[in-house]
Amino acid sequence: MSHTPHELAEEFPEHVALMHHMRSTDGHFHRLANAYHEVNRTIHRAETDVEPMDDMHVAELRKQRMRLKDEIYTMLVRHEPAPAPVTEG
Repeated sequence: MSHTPHELAEEFPEHVALMHHMRSTDGHFHRLANAYHEVNRTIHRAETDVEPMDDMHVAELRKQRMRLKDEIYTMLVRHEPAPAPVTEG
């Protein structure tokens, strides 16, 4: 089995538990994560010549993956708990 780069768990290792939670509780996040996974797999198949495609199509897929990743990251940081305030004592 070959290594597939750019999996969400590798991209955001500090958010793995939150991603798991959000996939099961947030339908929009679930759809985004699935779309990211599909585009990522398609890019990987093209890059490894399993399913070759022209460079322009691969470039468009990479842009799509980047947009999905940005939206996923935005959702993740919005759901992060706020840091505890520092108290002087």
